[in-house]
Amino acid sequence: MFTGIIEHIGTVESLSLQSDGGRVTIHAPALGNKLAVSNSIAVNGCCLTIVAVENDRFSTDLSEETIHKTSFGANHGALKEGARVNLEQPLTAGKEFGGHFVLGHVDGTGRVAHLRPEGENWWYAVEVPEEFARYIVPKGSITIDGVSLTVARWHDGVVEIAVIPHTYEHTNIRERKPGDAVNLEGDILGKYVERYLEARGSTTTTKISIADLTEQGF
Repeated sequence: MFTGIIEHIGTVESLSLQSDGGRVTIHAPALGNKLAVSNSIAVNGCCLTIVAVENDRFSTDLSEETIHKTSFGANHGALKEGARVNLEQPLTAGKEFGGHFVLGHVDGTGRVAHLRPEGENWWYAVEVPEEFARYIVPKGSITIDGVSLTVARWHDGVVEIAVIPHTYEHTNIRERKPGDAVNLEGDILGKYVERYLEARGSTTTTKISIADLTEQGF
């Protein structure tokens, strides 16, 4: 479980991809001895398991599903050596919950539409795939590359975020360019509501007429 509040920035040192999996090694000097084999870590919002640690570097294996679903994969443009990535360690008891519930289970990828300055802030726009659009709620939460953000505008398949200076300076948002692939995760609360309604709809059929709505004051 994560919160989407980015703690550190790491740098991709190597990324090896095969048809059925891969491995990424990230340099994260700020994390130092906080890393350990078998621990989880969110890399650009993707929950991964650390399989090796050496000299401020950690490696994680990538499953075929991870490569297919996230920006690690070549079909999304693939991260390159030297790319900076957002890092967050799992939520611990007593830790401040500053963002929203983030599982690190990426739903898919979007594409950066623009990153435009406005005064001291920035407008960050991302095109989202049609199948992800149902999780977009104006003023609701969204995770982009592991960052907990609030939807400010939503139109024509593009979500826009008002990014404050602190977020801009302490995440890799400042390096984003139009066309870049980004990892997307919808709010888990919305997913549970969706699943509940699907299950309810499959077991019961309710017909509501205009007269029924009028009687109830709609």
